[in-house]
Amino acid sequence: MAQHQTLAEGRWQKFSLADQLGNIGSEISRAIKWQDRDKKIFYRTVDRALELFDLTLDDPRWIGRRQEIARTREVFCDIIFGDKKYNTTLADLLCYFDQFAYFARLIPNDSIIKDS
Repeated sequence: MAQHQTLAEGRWQKFSLADQLGNIGSEISRAIKWQDRDKKIFYRTVDRALELFDLTLDDPRWIGRRQEIARTREVFCDIIFGDKKYNTTLADLLCYFDQFAYFARLIPNDSIIKDS
């Protein structure tokens, strides 16, 4: 069962790419908060982030951006589950996603950024 049920039912595809990636960043931020405090909550945020990554990868508008999105998902998984071959942290990855959150605030939500 999807943790983001209304998003999985199609609402996610109404968000711009900046909004989608900014929301993934929000889950990463929550993961950072709970990483050393409560493993159960931490892994729930990880699951939610992965679900949002997958919803973004499934969005047909971003076919030309899938490689970048998939790579960031791969880096995220490497940080959480892997052998740290990318030598990065959740905080490093959050810096990447924060840029999208900032940009999403500049653009009205109904102005969907088309893949070019």
